[in-house]
Amino acid sequence: MTGVSTTCPYCGVGCGVIATPDGRGGVQIKGDPDHPANRGRLCVKGAALGETLSTEGRLLSPMIRGQQATWDSALDEVAARFSQTIAAHGPDSVALYVSGQLLTEDYYVANKLMKGFIGSANIDTNSRLCMASSVAGHRRAFGSDTVPGQYEDLELADLVVLVGSNLAWCHPVLHQRLMAAKAVRPALKIVVIDPRRTATCEGADLHLALAPGADAHLFNLLLCQLADQGHLNPDFLHHVTGLDAALASARISTPAATGLPPADLAAFLTLWASTERVVTVYSQGINQSDSGTDKVNAILNCHLATGRIGRPGMGPFSITGQPNAMGGREVGGLANMLACHLDLENPTHRDAVQGFWAAPAMATQPGLKAVDMFRAVEDGRIRALWVLHTNPAVTMPDADRVARAIAACDFVAVSDLWPNTDTARLAHVLLPAAGWGEKNGTVTNSERMISRQRGFAPPPGQARADWWQLAQVAQRMGFAGFDWDSPAQIFDEYARLSGVAGTLGSDFDISGLVGTAYEAFAPVVWPQAAKRGGRFFADGRFHTPDGRARMMPVTASLPAAVTKALPFRLNTGRVRDQWHTMTRTGMAPRLTQHLGEPYLELHPADAAGLGLAPASLAEVSNSHGRCILRVMISDKVQPGHPFAPMHWTGETAPTGRIDALVPGLTDPVSGQPASKSATVAIRPFAAGWYGFALSHRDVTPACDYWAEGRTAGGIQLELAGQVAPEDWPAWASALFDLPSPSAMVSDPAQGVHRMAFTSHGKLVAALFIARTPVLLSRAHLTTALGTTDLSVLAGRPAADRPDPGPTVCACLNVGLNTILRAITGDGLMSVDAIGAALGAGTNCGSCRPELAALLSRHSHREAAE
Repeated sequence: MTGVSTTCPYCGVGCGVIATPDGRGGVQIKGDPDHPANRGRLCVKGAALGETLSTEGRLLSPMIRGQQATWDSALDEVAARFSQTIAAHGPDSVALYVSGQLLTEDYYVANKLMKGFIGSANIDTNSRLCMASSVAGHRRAFGSDTVPGQYEDLELADLVVLVGSNLAWCHPVLHQRLMAAKAVRPALKIVVIDPRRTATCEGADLHLALAPGADAHLFNLLLCQLADQGHLNPDFLHHVTGLDAALASARISTPAATGLPPADLAAFLTLWASTERVVTVYSQGINQSDSGTDKVNAILNCHLATGRIGRPGMGPFSITGQPNAMGGREVGGLANMLACHLDLENPTHRDAVQGFWAAPAMATQPGLKAVDMFRAVEDGRIRALWVLHTNPAVTMPDADRVARAIAACDFVAVSDLWPNTDTARLAHVLLPAAGWGEKNGTVTNSERMISRQRGFAPPPGQARADWWQLAQVAQRMGFAGFDWDSPAQIFDEYARLSGVAGTLGSDFDISGLVGTAYEAFAPVVWPQAAKRGGRFFADGRFHTPDGRARMMPVTASLPAAVTKALPFRLNTGRVRDQWHTMTRTGMAPRLTQHLGEPYLELHPADAAGLGLAPASLAEVSNSHGRCILRVMISDKVQPGHPFAPMHWTGETAPTGRIDALVPGLTDPVSGQPASKSATVAIRPFAAGWYGFALSHRDVTPACDYWAEGRTAGGIQLELAGQVAPEDWPAWASALFDLPSPSAMVSDPAQGVHRMAFTSHGKLVAALFIARTPVLLSRAHLTTALGTTDLSVLAGRPAADRPDPGPTVCACLNVGLNTILRAITGDGLMSVDAIGAALGAGTNCGSCRPELAALLSRHSHREAAE
């Protein structure tokens, strides 16, 4: 069958994908060599998309209070409850909480409905959690939320600074482009600024292990050096205001605040100051802070002061976390913005949009941002809530409190693919949504490139597109102007509105795309004016009232000190092979083999002080919540600053919901939560037993700790509890809902129990119990489900079958032990040599930093010997 050109549904890189259905329900996925964002490359998540398209467990019909319903009855219910709530309590008593997973056309309809017809700006998006501080910083400095540069600037630069960005894991294809450029041009320097030593550091010339939260101090010091050593650009500064005030504030910062060795600090300041073509890439490590906007402006100040902006190979570059976070920003999906980068608080802008929409009740002031929105749900100011394509009961800070608020809300509708997410379980009405590969529309990536997402499979059951659901509710509420037949019509309306915005001075004007052949739509970067070359601001023209950029005075701060009761500051983030709350990536078995359960990465000194051993369990708590996490001991984190990933939910690891620990502390300008600075207490979890289980079907363990991951034949489970059952075979039979074990090895004195369960001679479940963390070859065991091999009770392969070890290369399923054997036995000395011998790192390249780290550790070990 013919391949369909579409875009990846994961990060903000916006990679082009060619999806080719095989006619038997499967889909072949490959990178699109003609898409400018990735040029054929895909990371392991993108490459595994074909493994995530099962419709098993999908929400296939509307549900009202747990009962199957028709679309008419469900839509009528949503429209009636919203209308009744507005009539009784006013338009601000309802809200939409949307997502960067929406396509731009979906976002446009939601924004139009809420701000122009309901008459409230209570619409916000989970993108508030990842890039709102960048939006606010851009608007303060440029007068508009404009990303100045292009991806190719990373390849054209002489210095790329990655600050608060683990690019190798979170935006792998962009990191691959950067590393390929460095391989061709070794003089290109890369600096990573991050308290953690991440995978991105493996390819860097310099890693600055900055004191957590000290980013604004560092860039204030840089601004001072630029001024003191004659590196300012007086010609460009004619287009900039605020230099003196910014410098005065910057001089308050001191080198000691950065926590950096003086030599490293001096090297960075000198390198940045003396390099004309410099790109500063920043992401969540900057944005997710209670002073994130100031950190953004501290970076922007340095580029504005030197005029290093908007020209090839130079500029500040915000990299977004979601596939359509930029599209949401463009369409006004945030509570404090209006469509097409217009200003909600500007009467002229409001009037223009209201006139274009023929809207009856235009919102006149910003709505509630995400954290405040759920506070309003909690205290009853918001009484009707519609959540689309996101899972706030897991992902919001203070997640337990948010879940309780949603559960107590008078009316909650949820549009999603799945009926069993933590949020969907709290809904009164569930609306089945079309997912990736089933829906059509556009997305905008981090460099302002608009691309098509195209469907290549029919939505299962009664699932429908989000724009259709929103438009149907709008019509049922009595609103005109929502009678589109296709997303192409919505895009055309949106592009026409952008032409109106352009006449008002907005940077966002894509009216040249009106009438574009939608099905043949090719990726395009705005602005379309060729003289700009896809970049903004090199000409010194900004979107402020006087046309000049604004340098902002930044009084740098540090996070509040830890306390005796809560002595650790918890950093949170992502892992390489998972995405958000794993509703998609969790379905691909190979993506669970790299890091398969929630963990706490602790410095060795912290672990020793707490009495925590590798692979033991730690209880992490504060007044907001409690988690139980697997202990990973590593010197990649700083003492006192552990790290935990954010992907696990009540469906996959109930005690691993890390955002339950994050307080609702936000940046006062952007409203973005400070997701990386929760203070916590840590203590050993007193496990009386540990376990590992395999099952050919889903099960729900009754124990204190469990974490689930997919395998090729079913699921795998990590287990632990404080009190051991008296009868392990009976406990196992109840867990798997199976008769007595078919085979069993037990040593009660040592607390060791191993059981295998078969059906028709084939292994359908197994359980391994010990008093200490269970040491097994998990990679070997997961291949045994569905086979007649009962040697699994040994826990490891036979002597003639080497244990591959934990997965490092998920694309080609190459394990750690296999790689180490090749390094030591075959004398492999480079990542390319490992690739030639084993294939590892030759497909998507996401594991190359880990391969480099393995080689480095091995060479250091040999030198020590």
